[in-house]
Amino acid sequence: MPFERMHKLLKVYELLGGEEDIVSPTKELIKEGHILKLSAKNGTTQDRYLILFNDRLLYCVPRLRLLGQKFSVRARIDVDGMELKESSNLNLPRTFLVSGKQRSLELQARTEEEKKDWVQAINSTLLKHEQTLETFKLLNSTNREDEDTPPNSPNVDLGKRAPTPIREKEVTMCMRCQEPFNSITKRRHHCKACGHVVCGKCSEFRARLVYDNNRSNRVCTDCYVALHGVPGSSPACSQHTPQRRRSILEKQASVAAENSVICSFLHYMEKGGKGWHKAWFVVPENEPLVLYIYGAPQDVKAQRSLPLIGFEVGPPEAGERPDRRHVFKITQSHLSWYFSPETEELQRRWMAVLGRAGRGDTFCPGPTLSEDREMEEAPVAALGATAEPPESPQTRDKT
Repeated sequence: MPFERMHKLLKVYELLGGEEDIVSPTKELIKEGHILKLSAKNGTTQDRYLILFNDRLLYCVPRLRLLGQKFSVRARIDVDGMELKESSNLNLPRTFLVSGKQRSLELQARTEEEKKDWVQAINSTLLKHEQTLETFKLLNSTNREDEDTPPNSPNVDLGKRAPTPIREKEVTMCMRCQEPFNSITKRRHHCKACGHVVCGKCSEFRARLVYDNNRSNRVCTDCYVALHGVPGSSPACSQHTPQRRRSILEKQASVAAENSVICSFLHYMEKGGKGWHKAWFVVPENEPLVLYIYGAPQDVKAQRSLPLIGFEVGPPEAGERPDRRHVFKITQSHLSWYFSPETEELQRRWMAVLGRAGRGDTFCPGPTLSEDREMEEAPVAALGATAEPPESPQTRDKT
């Protein structure tokens, strides 16, 4: 074993206070450093320390220095079964997701360069591991245990891999029964099998999960059925019967946003309303003439939908004095809706999309953004709005 490799391992061994058995001829230190961890509960960031070896990733938390120890290991993720995914969420820049059989982590780098270094190091480690496995299989003519399962089998990883939990603040209703949450009688819980946010009634079962050393965990009704079969006459089961008629509003926000003409947070107010409200708005690709309104980006059901044909888009009238910036409105007969995006650019995009929908023009990749700007230049100029620091909304203007 080269002296330099041994020296690096010993330094990490001391950093962890001798808690981890990492000094081994087969182990190699790939990368270490500080990183921000995004809370699954509320999205806040926490300072953490990652140590990547050729066979596992150590997720560490800082602690008071005692006898040379600076960090304590909070989780261990094996490279075997690890997956890396870069986030496309514009609300959370420089983020990436590391998921394994034992744990799932949403991480945020402080700079783009730092993110690039971590992604490259993890990808390189995964590639080398796969090459080693392929070589081993060729020499031994055996398959890995998980390859005995047909590739299209449902729920092959349920309970075997740590899920990626959905942040609680990104949902306003139970992702199973669709009842709205409140802080007293309808509190939020995470299903430890799928990571969805559900109410207590829809997560009254417990199941042993392989990724958590077969410990008993709270799971939702759907996951319990997938893992153990029908649970019997539970009150929660009655809400998941296939006979229930599906509402036209049951279009999950995150799925709709992934295939949308445009989506973002907007402040809105109906004519005669008493104040502004904030919601997540989506115009789906497969329904480009309908505007869906959600309480949050991960809700499984829209609060309401608004058919857009016949609406006209334009600036507020001279006598109207909205108390927000970048305001525009859509009107049809006696109906009026006022919208306030966070930036002037986002205002232009929404006006272009809603303007075409109001005329009944279905979505197609024909008009470009420059053509959109020419079409909407006059009404936007009349608004006289100036840009302000953005809230980084997630938009995908495909018009």
